[in-house]
Amino acid sequence: MKLLHIDSSALGEYSVSRQLSADIVAELKHQTPDVEISYLDLAAQPLAHWTPAVADASGAEAAQGNALVEEFLAADVVVIGAPMYNFGISSQLKAWIDRIAVAGKTFRYTENGVEGLAKGKQVIIASSRGGVYVEGPFAAFDHQETYLRAVLGFIGVTDLTFVRAEGVAISPENKEQALKSAQSSILSVITKLAKAA
Repeated sequence: MKLLHIDSSALGEYSVSRQLSADIVAELKHQTPDVEISYLDLAAQPLAHWTPAVADASGAEAAQGNALVEEFLAADVVVIGAPMYNFGISSQLKAWIDRIAVAGKTFRYTENGVEGLAKGKQVIIASSRGGVYVEGPFAAFDHQETYLRAVLGFIGVTDLTFVRAEGVAISPENKEQALKSAQSSILSVITKLAKAA
């Protein structure tokens, strides 16, 4: 099994999404010791934002983009640490998505509409939010998880799971409870995945 582990939070050791993504990967490694892990830290080594020059078929940037697409396609499991920043995802994670959402590689247009080509992989999102967005008055402000569902679905990912800690900025007690809730769901998510592998 090949696993691609991605972190995108700029908060370093204070990051909730990094803590959760590390816990997910550790549990997966515990249950499937032969897993091969590749790691990308998009905050420590940020990608340039997509431009036509970056997408040019010649040069190092294009080669890097091709390598990122191939790494994503080769992975059986992708674990993404995705914090909510200003109701959306981090710009670092968006830059990576712009590299992997490539017509002819991860999706294609057909007479019957768009067909996602990145099928057959499990994606687990370690989602962290300062407030509460899964329900209540701010649910309409969620452009983080809704965007990730849309763009990953567009490229063919149908097996998508969120491990969520939200309300972590409300109070220390809320943060502790949110982390406990998220960490308790990790075991069941990974056990299900390991059985299917």
